[in-house]
Amino acid sequence: MNKHIESFHLLHKKDRPLFLYNIWDAGTAKILATNGAEAIATSSWSVAEAQGYPDGQSIPFDELLVIVKNIVKAVNLPVTVDFESGYAQELKEVCENFSALIDIGVAGVNFEDQNIAQGGIFGIDKQSERITALRKTADKMGVNVFINARTDIFLQEDDQNKHINSLEAVIHRGRAYREAGANGFFIPGTTDPYLIKQVCSAVDLPVNIMDLSSIPDLQAYSKSGVSRVSIGPKSWIEFCGQLKDKAREIYR
Repeated sequence: MNKHIESFHLLHKKDRPLFLYNIWDAGTAKILATNGAEAIATSSWSVAEAQGYPDGQSIPFDELLVIVKNIVKAVNLPVTVDFESGYAQELKEVCENFSALIDIGVAGVNFEDQNIAQGGIFGIDKQSERITALRKTADKMGVNVFINARTDIFLQEDDQNKHINSLEAVIHRGRAYREAGANGFFIPGTTDPYLIKQVCSAVDLPVNIMDLSSIPDLQAYSKSGVSRVSIGPKSWIEFCGQLKDKAREIYR
């Protein structure tokens, strides 16, 4: 039994959102673990870019597995992995990949409804089926791994002013994903307080938002009902910017 799974569930609180500063390898995980982090989260973008791949399941899953295994071994904290769409198209293989992550000791995964292979997002029934398959896989292995179901609906629309038109669809997805077995609901693409509060009120799951500012206002998100805040690739982007500046200083 993974001792970190239960503690990871308990870290999701509306009155005190869990802040996840996403990392990309064992070294960056250790830095956070020794400086106050309560849990460790990967970013698929950051992990892929750090190994020379673009985001979007381009990194081979076996290679990702080695990276995650090293992260889990390096820290005594819950580790949640950005599992994207499962690193496979066939559901059987998605579940096999999920099992492999459970075997190495992850406490949670992000699992998105973006159809990376074909574009767009999976239909709600199809994605619910995929979430249920993961839930059953974890149940068979005797672990309540935290499945953070992500919808990319807001990310599909670049115009923030139009996100209000997608609110009902997002809420519908959140409720369906809960019924399918999800433990959390991730809604990247918006930081609008009204939209976030509506989702938090309507969906009976811990809600995760992504804030790309350097230091998100956790108190404000707490008032909206958010239970988890992550920064996605922001840490990697900032790191690369600092490295570029240093390289220019040295080599030019």
